[in-house]
Amino acid sequence: MQATANLIDEVKAFAPTLAIEPTEALARTAGSGPPLSMLWLWMQRVGTIALRDRVNVRLAIGFYNERERLKLEQVYRVDGYSVYYRQGNEFADSRSLATLGFAAEPIVRRVMVVLHEDLHGDINFNLPWELEEAIVTPLGALAAVEFFRQRGVAATLENALKAVAEERQLSRELNELAHIADGLFKSASADEASTAIFAMMPNFPNYGRQFRRQTQGQHAPTALEAKLSHDLAYYRYFDRIAALAEMAPDLRTLVQDLKGIPADATYAVVDELLHRLEIKYRPV
Repeated sequence: MQATANLIDEVKAFAPTLAIEPTEALARTAGSGPPLSMLWLWMQRVGTIALRDRVNVRLAIGFYNERERLKLEQVYRVDGYSVYYRQGNEFADSRSLATLGFAAEPIVRRVMVVLHEDLHGDINFNLPWELEEAIVTPLGALAAVEFFRQRGVAATLENALKAVAEERQLSRELNELAHIADGLFKSASADEASTAIFAMMPNFPNYGRQFRRQTQGQHAPTALEAKLSHDLAYYRYFDRIAALAEMAPDLRTLVQDLKGIPADATYAVVDELLHRLEIKYRPV
């Protein structure tokens, strides 16, 4: 745990070099108090995808214990809704402590998570949940790459770069699948559309692997709409923002420019800003 605490301190000291203000999230270890575990549930109306709207229902329930000690058996079907859930000890709050489970994670993920949760601090981004996740997720991964680049350890830098490349591919696959799924749900019954979507999942191998891994223990057919909607909130702009990072003078500049997104932004507003940045950064 001490090594993880030292790593967190190092990451939080590094964050301001990228215009990321550190927060108290994950700043302390579980030994300093009872860890708070969160149970998040997303509910989306059957036969719909939150392609350009917010997820229908989003709930968060806190428990003073490690997530490993709060294994859910299942979430029963909610009539009319698709349901997806996940548990975690890492979130954007001073009550989020670094647990033994977090310390056991690969170093690339630990660094990315600390930066991700710091980016969620209102001093950095204060946006509607779906938009904020779509911005913070790629920036956290890209900031982790810069952290390891500065550290000069080739192996961890390579792993961080590989993680970004995989998530960019996942983002492309998810966006394509979500648009197809949205069309299917509008043209067929929910059951027929769901069957067709699962049948085409092998065509999207990166996303398909994540879907199977993250819905393990859940009933995948009843989680489909909620899971796709949840994932769009995180990966809608991942590939696009990673591409912008390659064009920008540096990541700090991109972070500062994205902080210009207004608190009441919509998807249309963000799309327009990203388009303007693509023009701004485009090589002459």
